[in-house]
Amino acid sequence: MMLENHVFKPSQLIPPGETISDILEERKITTSDFAQGIGVAYEIASKLLIGEFVINNELAVILSGVLGASPSFWLNREESYRAQLSELNTPLTSEEDSWLKEIPVSTMQKNGWIPKVAYPAQNLRNCLSFFDVPDISSWKKIYTSGSELAAFRTSPAFDPKLGAVAAWLRQGEIEADFIDCSPWDKDRFYAVLQEARCLTTQEDPNIFIPELQKIFAACGVAVVIARTPDGCQASGATKFISDEKAMLMLSFRHLSDDHFWFTLFHEAAHLILHGDVVFVESEHCSDSVQEQEANTFSADFLIPVEYKSELKSLGSDIRKILKFSKRLGVSPGIVVGQLQYLGIVKHYHLQKLKVRYKWA
Repeated sequence: MMLENHVFKPSQLIPPGETISDILEERKITTSDFAQGIGVAYEIASKLLIGEFVINNELAVILSGVLGASPSFWLNREESYRAQLSELNTPLTSEEDSWLKEIPVSTMQKNGWIPKVAYPAQNLRNCLSFFDVPDISSWKKIYTSGSELAAFRTSPAFDPKLGAVAAWLRQGEIEADFIDCSPWDKDRFYAVLQEARCLTTQEDPNIFIPELQKIFAACGVAVVIARTPDGCQASGATKFISDEKAMLMLSFRHLSDDHFWFTLFHEAAHLILHGDVVFVESEHCSDSVQEQEANTFSADFLIPVEYKSELKSLGSDIRKILKFSKRLGVSPGIVVGQLQYLGIVKHYHLQKLKVRYKWA
């Protein structure tokens, strides 16, 4: 199972030498020939290309004659680079250092959400850019004193790793921006859920995820799949990005079909029943009325009420479970998951009937 990450593009620290290297590559000029052309030793030319040799007035004139552009262009590139370098070498304040420790920087880099960099100040800049805020104060207004926090805390998943949950949701928003959707239509969304239910028998995520995204996008819902960073235990989330577009986010946290599909319809229930409120589900969901309603909706949509008595009579009979699931048009794993939830079979029994996924 794979999902392409859409990564924001922060401004990067680029020495003038990188521009020079691009020109040399384009013109097929070797470093040796370049060194000879500007009248310096090979070692000096090599340092220039990686930003370890300063471009002064004299060298700027030489570069202008050999490569083109004005001397002021090369001097301005050098000045800009050195200013950036100085800024990035500035030690973080205690507030900045403390905030960065709340953010799962390492796994954000591992997942490709932000680039790997050498300077703490650059990490700070990249994280602020990722969240699309100018400073830490603005971030706190959104995530620790605004409506977002109140919504996040509907689940135990957010204490104390709010930064990790916020990062996961923000990645969802970034990816949702790349998904074209029709305007939000609650009635149409409810109607197409039956199409989504039919996909539970498809075992390959590379087939059913694009199909889910397609049918939900037609109703104004962007389906996003993203792995959770360290400190975030979320399995699903919903949020209205605008009046006309909702995000339904899933993490595939348990990598099994029963959990994935139950979470999907649980999140769909929030959009249908509870409207413009942020919901994020963890392994230990809140026992609020809204969460109970979403659980009931999902369970009853997957296995309708009129089949509950028969479900409870299946026991651990594999043959009966397979026939039952086929008649209902859902995967056997979903039936097993419900039997386990009801305590009819133990949570570790019949696991072989579930479809297991893995990240590729």
